[in-house]
Amino acid sequence: MSDRPKSLMFLGTGSDVGKSVLVAAFCRILKQDGFRVAPFKAQNMALNSYITPDGGEMGRAQVVQAEAAGIEPHVDMNPILLKPTSQMGSQVILRGRAVGNYAAADYYRYKKDLVSLVRESYENLARQYDVILLEGAGGAVELNLKPHDLVNLSMAEMADAPCILVGDIDRGGIFAALLGSFTLMEPHERERILGFMVNKFRGDPRLFESGVEILQTRSDRPVLGVIPYFDHISIQEEDSVALGRRMKDAPDAPSEDVLSVGVVRLPFISNYTDFDCFEQEPGVKLAYFNRPAQVFQFDAVLLPGSKNTLEDLDFLRRTGLAEAICAHYKSGGTVAGLCGGYQMLGIRVRDPHGVESALREVPGLGLLDMDTEMFPEKITSQVEAALIGPSADGPDATAPLQGYEIHMGRSVSRGAALPLFRITLRDGRPADLSDGLIQPDRRVWGTYIHGIFDNDDFRRRFLREVRDRSGKSRISLSPDFSYRQWKEEQYDLLAEHIRRHVDVDLVYRLMRLY
Repeated sequence: MSDRPKSLMFLGTGSDVGKSVLVAAFCRILKQDGFRVAPFKAQNMALNSYITPDGGEMGRAQVVQAEAAGIEPHVDMNPILLKPTSQMGSQVILRGRAVGNYAAADYYRYKKDLVSLVRESYENLARQYDVILLEGAGGAVELNLKPHDLVNLSMAEMADAPCILVGDIDRGGIFAALLGSFTLMEPHERERILGFMVNKFRGDPRLFESGVEILQTRSDRPVLGVIPYFDHISIQEEDSVALGRRMKDAPDAPSEDVLSVGVVRLPFISNYTDFDCFEQEPGVKLAYFNRPAQVFQFDAVLLPGSKNTLEDLDFLRRTGLAEAICAHYKSGGTVAGLCGGYQMLGIRVRDPHGVESALREVPGLGLLDMDTEMFPEKITSQVEAALIGPSADGPDATAPLQGYEIHMGRSVSRGAALPLFRITLRDGRPADLSDGLIQPDRRVWGTYIHGIFDNDDFRRRFLREVRDRSGKSRISLSPDFSYRQWKEEQYDLLAEHIRRHVDVDLVYRLMRLY
């Protein structure tokens, strides 16, 4: 192999066609085959983010892909992250650091200055790995966006990367999507296309043999795989399309057979992957909801992170959800909040500097005796923490807890609420800081630590408390389920699925890996 790493880019005919999952699959496949591989997406727009060991913020999709590759996530894998704060603007994060909020028009003018930053991040990875797998964004040939493109075909040219064009047959129009996208490319762009992948096929793939022939004949490019739709593998997803699908699972009536955990679907919900672990727990049903009448179907209600806490808190009040959540608590239910959701549980949230919103103060739910104020400086850290006070007592003591912080607010107890965690490490350095608050009755609490439920001991302790409080002690909870091990198994299952339905050897030959 030459000193220059090999590269391969997955472009899409549109959003949610499977680019992120296919990059994750090939990260695991290449790792299994002995290559040092890293993912790369020049620009990502998502409200699900992650904090790296050095305190940088990046998109969750590239974290999943790095996990599949067996490497530590780094902000060079996602040098530009846009986190929408309104319908018109986003917080811009460059190489892991927030640089401000930009309206769309202002950001488009700014983008031309970011080419060198994208190139530098890509080159940093290229010096370290054998193969770089690049992911495009949305549709590869949105003609109105191409003059400002940093992430699709212009990125392929910068990296001199061959490309695979991915289409979603489940949504219909696969020929128009693939052949139309291919035809709209400039001749030099079409030269980069190694072939097509037809994703999310339902039924017998042999029934699409004539479709494969049509695609190949009309494009002079091979169909590298017809990939069946799967529901036996679970890979974390980060966009609102995936979250919309989960909304359909919200129950209409309480169940005595499972522990029901409900997550409030906020307009600016962020980091909802904090709750993915509950979907795999035996005896637990997780659902997202946004109607007040649904709240009483749940044994525990969770308030997730938010990119615009004041606007989302105002949404809870306008829709009646705030009143319903408070009624759920008063009737004996459990309520917990993470990050923005934690802030909403307090007496009030203030934003005197206009950090997130034009709103300057919104009353909280009043379930935690605390106040929160937003500050311009953003805290982004990986942390290790321990339960403290009454929370740490008893036979359910937990191992040290791992997680990360992403917040601009500071919360202070104004009454009976007690600290919940002691942060002992922050970004690898010793620390001695309190985090989170819990009411004395232990039925309402919150924390700034994302990923707290990924800690198996803590999650089991929480579920046992909810089960006993709800009078469902007969429900059996797994004593030894490991979420981390389960995720590794999913990456292996994904690689197996793709190997079965994609000509991986042909992809390797077209990439000139051997």
